[in-house]
Amino acid sequence: MFCSGCGQALVPGQAVCTQCGRPVATPVPPVPNLDFQLQNYASRIRALSIVWFIYGGLSLALGLIGLGFLGSMFNGFGPFAHGPWAHGPWGENFFGPAFIHMAFSFIVVRAVLAFIAGWGLVERTQWGRVVAIVAAFFCLLKIPVGTALGIWTLVTLLGYRNSMLYEQLEDRPR
Repeated sequence: MFCSGCGQALVPGQAVCTQCGRPVATPVPPVPNLDFQLQNYASRIRALSIVWFIYGGLSLALGLIGLGFLGSMFNGFGPFAHGPWAHGPWGENFFGPAFIHMAFSFIVVRAVLAFIAGWGLVERTQWGRVVAIVAAFFCLLKIPVGTALGIWTLVTLLGYRNSMLYEQLEDRPR
């Protein structure tokens, strides 16, 4: 090690240069290497994929429970058998069954999209990253859990640094 002012050879641990009196710069600690960054990013991707699986399962289960209550309300079963909507609120030509089928389709598509996003992130594929970003945008309006998951996904997967780290993960073993 040498003095940055005069070029005099310095002894390790010396605080000032003996020739010019300039303080010796402390060595800069090493920056974490790429392997450390990739391991950290891989653990975040793994956690994100697990949360996508959980979100897909909860979304499907709670959606089907909600549709069960909605169907019993429109058909006059269960707690709705006696009351103003006992035989359907709007008569025979009501669009309720079509609405329930459309809602069922929406719930299943959302849950399948969440499962595909989770699977793609587990496999560390480029299509999984794209599907997770698309699913995150769809989930942003599902307050509060969907919004939090969508923001977490977008922060984790978007950006130049994150896209480069994700590309590096594709080539590495799990």
